[in-house]
Amino acid sequence: MQVCFYGVRGSVSVSGPRFLAVGGNTPCVALEHEGHRLVLDGGTGLAALGAALGPGPQRLMLLFSHVHWDHVQGVPFFGPLFHPDSQIAVAGARRAGSGIREVLDRLMQPPGFPIRLDALRARLQWAEVAGAFDYGPFHVQPLELAHPDGALAFRVEAGGRAVVYATDHEPAGQLDPALLGLCEGADLLIHDAQYTPEEYAGQAGPSRRGWGHATVDEATAAARAAEVGQLALFHHDPGRSDEGVFALEAAARGRFARTIAAREGAQVAL
Repeated sequence: MQVCFYGVRGSVSVSGPRFLAVGGNTPCVALEHEGHRLVLDGGTGLAALGAALGPGPQRLMLLFSHVHWDHVQGVPFFGPLFHPDSQIAVAGARRAGSGIREVLDRLMQPPGFPIRLDALRARLQWAEVAGAFDYGPFHVQPLELAHPDGALAFRVEAGGRAVVYATDHEPAGQLDPALLGLCEGADLLIHDAQYTPEEYAGQAGPSRRGWGHATVDEATAAARAAEVGQLALFHHDPGRSDEGVFALEAAARGRFARTIAAREGAQVAL
């Protein structure tokens, strides 16, 4: 299984020389195995994935952890959605009585946005995530996380390997036993690591309690407790420069040696 990062920032996309090495796009991670592709989240990184795939039709699943803006903004800019020969499954949890189709339809309405959902020409299959399911060679196990309006983590298994995608999660100083169970023995854990402990506690600016995200220390603690093979720090704070991200990466390696900071264009082969 190949893991490819196309967007690794949280909250809002950023640009400029301070962010060139890590990248400024919001969440999008593509998993590839035996010619099949499963895409996790549709942030602005989804547009970068579309550009990398080229102008031809595509067959894939687009799976949403949740539908906050930073996780869906790339949808109207994903080229394969406009190709009539693309076959794309779109999946997410039902929230506040609405499925993923209804939520995206509301987001893509004038005057907020000029392109409506019915402008998409791909052959779309809409799916509600309510439990474990299979897509091609991928077996997906979802889990509810602690996040405002809800969010899902996913354990994805294929070819005897396992990846856990656990972004937008707030442990609040107490690791979630259910998440640790989901992560147990995974080859790669992609974990929210937006804040330092000082930022979270309000010792550096406003307190981030209740904002729905984890600290770097909580990410490494989860990796250790679940005995994962590798940890990727994810959902980097939009104000954190490349230098700042790399400093957190180095510090995190002191607590869990097999840690990387996710960055755009990085690939992990499992």
